[in-house]
Order: sequence, then C-alpha cells, then structure tokens
Amino acid sequence: MSSTAKVSLATAWLDGCSGCHMSLLDLDERLIELAQRADLVYSPIVDTKELPACVDVGILEGAVSTAADLKKARLFRERCKYLVSLGDCAVTGNVPSMRNTFPLKDVLDRAFIENVQAQPQHPITGVPALLQVVRPLHHVVPVDLFVPGCPPSADTIWYVLTELLAGRTPDPARVTHFGA
Repeated sequence: MSSTAKVSLATAWLDGCSGCHMSLLDLDERLIELAQRADLVYSPIVDTKELPACVDVGILEGAVSTAADLKKARLFRERCKYLVSLGDCAVTGNVPSMRNTFPLKDVLDRAFIENVQAQPQHPITGVPALLQVVRPLHHVVPVDLFVPGCPPSADTIWYVLTELLAGRTPDPARVTHFGA
C-alpha cells in the first residue's frame, strides 16, 4: 500500500452477526485518522451501492452460506488487490457452519415448516438461496490475510489496518486468536 496516496478500502458482511463491523465502528476517534489515510469506497456502513472495479484492500466478515454470499466473495476477490478474512465466521465458518451437521432440507423444514404457525412453506422469493454447506471464505476464494476473533477487537482491527496502510504485512496472532 502506498503511503502517499490514500488506500481504497471496501468491507462487506456475509453470513454472520455483523459484530466485526461493530468492532470496526468501535475504532471511535481512530476512524477520523483512518479516513485521512484511506477512502472507504464500499461498505454496509456507507451509502455506496456498487463495489468499485479496483480496490486496494477488501475486508469480508461472515461465512459463505448463500448464493449471494458466494457471488459477493467472488466479486471481492476479483476486484480487491488484497483480501482480508475478518472474524471467526469468515476464517472458520464458526456459528453459521453449525447447520452443516444437518441435511439442508431438514434445516429448511425446521425453520419454515415445523416452527411456523401461519402458512408454513419453504420460501421461494425474497430470501437468498442457501448453499448445501456453509464454508469459510478461503474455501471459495483465495484470501491474503486471516484475522480471527469473535469479533476481533477494535484494537486488533486498528493494528491490521495500520500495518496494511504502512505497507507491512500484519501478524494478527500477535494481538488476537480464535474466539477472542
């Protein structure tokens, strides 16, 4: 990453609780410094509707559970020079992957037939198509950096971002681990 020009940064969440983005917001005053050094060009926390064609750093949180997640992961990998897998769901599949122990039909039946009192039916519109199994991000696209944590702390995210902005490869194991 160049230290003279602003780095373009894009974030998105896939299947997860969006806690990693909450930790990003917990940077608090450091967000001002980040904005001076990087342009947030796409994120659920800004009002941008389309991922630009070329982004310096992409950050994805969450597991890949749906066709929409898979499409977004592939788009990020295609358009981001450097891709960060942020949080335990993106790194390992974590909680979303717990459904992998059951056949998909059983999961859908439980959610939309057995636990519904009015009009039990499998949805066919308005919800993304579930994949047969939930995958961590690196199972569907190459990833450049893994940042574990559930969620990673604001300090961990700050460390990773400032190292990347300085042109260095961060070592997240120095500041976090799975589940922390």
